[in-house]
Amino acid sequence: MAVKIRLARAGAKKAPFYRIVAADTRMPRDGRFIEILGRYNPRTNPSTIELDVEKTQAWIDKGAQMTETAAKLFAIASDPDAKAPEKKAKISKKAAAKAAAEVEAAEKAKADAEKAKAEAAEAKKAEAEAKKAEAEAPAEEAPAEEAAAEGGE
Repeated sequence: MAVKIRLARAGAKKAPFYRIVAADTRMPRDGRFIEILGRYNPRTNPSTIELDVEKTQAWIDKGAQMTETAAKLFAIASDPDAKAPEKKAKISKKAAAKAAAEVEAAEKAKADAEKAKAEAAEAKKAEAEAKKAEAEAPAEEAPAEEAAAEGGE
């Protein structure tokens, strides 16, 4: 009898978790198994890996073959410094386009605000210059008006 250490799927539809089992190679994936060696839940972040390393090593010593995935999980579980795989966030094309549009709109609003701020500063500067010119102009025109008023009398 050939024994494989592999994953057996369990859980609800679209919410899987796996048992790491020692099973006869002739049995179906989720079918009869010899022994449960551990559990693997990829839906948590980081993934949860509970594996009895000693039992697994005993099965390997007896000649059991590991599947590729089971071997990766065994390597992570047996190495105390290894980290469980973390799930990468998948973003749909529509969501990515929406996020890009929001970023672009925010940048445009920021640029418009900067432009408005610069225009306000220009207007304030022009107003200050106009007041300054207005304050200087009556002082120069006053003697001319007085001279015209004296000459007319």
